[in-house]
Amino acid sequence: MANRHLARSIVLQTLYEWDFSSQKIKPEDILKRDVSEFAPGAESDQFMKNLLSGVIEKQKDLDNVIASAAPEWPIEKIAILDRNILRIGLFELLFANREQVPPKVAINEAIELAKKFGGETSGKFINGVLGAVYKEMGEPGKDDKAAEKKPITNETLVGAVVYAHHQKEIYIALVHDVFGHWTLTKGKLESGENEQGALVRGAKEELGITIKVKDRLGENAYETFHPEKGKLKKHVVYFLAEAPFEDLTLENKEKKGGLDDVKWFRLAEILDLNFYDDILPIVTKAINLLVKS
Repeated sequence: MANRHLARSIVLQTLYEWDFSSQKIKPEDILKRDVSEFAPGAESDQFMKNLLSGVIEKQKDLDNVIASAAPEWPIEKIAILDRNILRIGLFELLFANREQVPPKVAINEAIELAKKFGGETSGKFINGVLGAVYKEMGEPGKDDKAAEKKPITNETLVGAVVYAHHQKEIYIALVHDVFGHWTLTKGKLESGENEQGALVRGAKEELGITIKVKDRLGENAYETFHPEKGKLKKHVVYFLAEAPFEDLTLENKEKKGGLDDVKWFRLAEILDLNFYDDILPIVTKAINLLVKS
């Protein structure tokens, strides 16, 4: 709708007040007041609620992306207005339905908010950060002509807790994503491949080493969105895998999109890391097996 720019402006005002109050005021109450004052009866009311709740729910992930894309600007040093414009823009760029909010629209809307409400250099700063993230994502939708509704696509991946022995200690190899999480190496199961073959190939691409597949640890599933394929339902099978303690290299980084680092960790360091909730049981089971062995 044409008034979605107004809706984003109101959400920005709500986030600004919420952030300025050190997040002590209920954002829903602020939004209700702002809507009644600036857009009574607005058709975008639900859009605003969804955008506000989405930004707040994903705030930690969004701030991690900002820190990665603008390392010279600690999040607390960025002007309150600018960082909340970035949060809105990044949320729509990374998590919104591409059919409803194409990536270029997400970026352009954030830049317009910066020009209207920010300081003299806000627009350039917002454009630089969002543009960097957009390129890191592989510029999705760059050549799109028209959004087409696509059915849900099912994909099977094979992941692993990769370990190595070094100087009488156990180390775990992990990959890091742009959302600030350490996670497990994975490979997509291609036609004609078995699970172990896909995992060995995927680990070579993401870690730069050759692994030996061991015990099956479990599985999980989650939904995501791909700019070309539409909605994806990913089913992941996890194994324990052994590897030599060699230097790790994130191979084909330009093709890995959301991954930005890879590293060995001593077993004792693992539980202090920032993991996704759905892989914690997998990691915990692997640690228990390794300790017992």
